[in-house]
Amino acid sequence: MPNVFNELKALLAPGRVQVGTVTAIAGNVATVTLPGGGKLRAKGQASVGAKVFVQEGVIQGPAPDLAVVVDVI
Repeated sequence: MPNVFNELKALLAPGRVQVGTVTAIAGNVATVTLPGGGKLRAKGQASVGAKVFVQEGVIQGPAPDLAVVVDVI
């Protein structure tokens, strides 16, 4: 019998990709500050001050060091 939960997860889109700056590292977990001021924790390798892409709590890789514009409505 197929696992219904796994089939549902396969149909749903993955979480959004966010970009932020690594502000702290503890072991293999980095604290990432987002452009709007929010913070999140993500697993993966990075150095403090690096800009990274984060998806579903995992660092996907380095992000380019470009200016970020935050649109507040």
